[in-house]
Amino acid sequence: MNIPRDLISHPADLKPDTPWRDTVWAWRSEESLVDHQTPARLCVATLLPFRDGKPDWEGFERSIAWMLRCGQRHGVEMAFVLNADTGYIFNLTAELYREVITRFRAAFPEPRIICGTTALGATGDGFDREWYRPQIEIAQSFDNVEVMIMTSRQLNALGPEQRRDAYFSIAEMLTVPGIVHALEPAFVPWATPYEPWLLHQLATHEKFVGGKISTLDEPHFLYWAAMCRDLGLDFAPHSGDDFGIATAIRLGLPLLIGAGVSACPLICAARQMWLGEPFDTRVYKLFEAFQSLEDMVFRLDDQGSAAAYKHSTAHVLKLLGLIESAEIHPDCADRRPEGEDRRMREALIRPLRMAERLGIAEFSLAH
Repeated sequence: MNIPRDLISHPADLKPDTPWRDTVWAWRSEESLVDHQTPARLCVATLLPFRDGKPDWEGFERSIAWMLRCGQRHGVEMAFVLNADTGYIFNLTAELYREVITRFRAAFPEPRIICGTTALGATGDGFDREWYRPQIEIAQSFDNVEVMIMTSRQLNALGPEQRRDAYFSIAEMLTVPGIVHALEPAFVPWATPYEPWLLHQLATHEKFVGGKISTLDEPHFLYWAAMCRDLGLDFAPHSGDDFGIATAIRLGLPLLIGAGVSACPLICAARQMWLGEPFDTRVYKLFEAFQSLEDMVFRLDDQGSAAAYKHSTAHVLKLLGLIESAEIHPDCADRRPEGEDRRMREALIRPLRMAERLGIAEFSLAH
């Protein structure tokens, strides 16, 4: 494919409807952005497990303690994402939303937490920032927290300038650092990623320290990384691409992913290997091994949706002996069909072999 001429490289030339393909940042290779120096954080989109229709708090704490040990063992800074999609934010009452954070903080007072927030109770076609206020206020009542502003149908439907203004109005409610979040239709059918003008607008707002881009089919994370680096923006792109986990490791940028749960020891080990001296080329086989697992965990259903990854993740944690049941939230419709236990057991064969060969601890079947 021929690269178009006269590509935009200066933010002043961006218009609200400028597509990425008209900018230099859409044509940068991953290799040109590689970073072997920066130890970026891993933000684990924590699973809220269920047993007998109720939250399994013992399994919740056990899985978090396991992930903390993985991070400490491999020298990886770790933050925990609570009450986001992997934590069933769209099915949580305000009381359960608060209880998740309260229980986490009681058991783990030190780690950084990132709390998902969304448009609770949104109705109609218009947008109202007040839908976000209840969860933002709960999240901000805790220490050492960031707030992730998850998109919603009414927010996503706005034109670029109105969408920018809506994010800025939500930012007025923030007393802690904010992370914006864009995603594509593989997660929800109405979602649209940010185009370059909107990303630049959000990235230069003082309240927003970073953003998560959840895409499975388009390399938007590379676009974000190229723009932020070229322009020296004080804004950290966080990858939400569970189909391309190694890219963030190679670029020295944060991951904010549900795959950080089911493959936590492997991802932490890969980060350590990528930064190590002398360089251990076996990291490339490790990349392939955990990606093969997550390709199955996040596989698309016949509607083109990966939303049932939460159910697959629960099966993996059960197989690893970290939770007792592979149940999901009783009100969540994102379910895998019968036989998921067997399918996840098969998906674990290759990563289990690599973990054994590389001596990666705490990644083995319980039985």
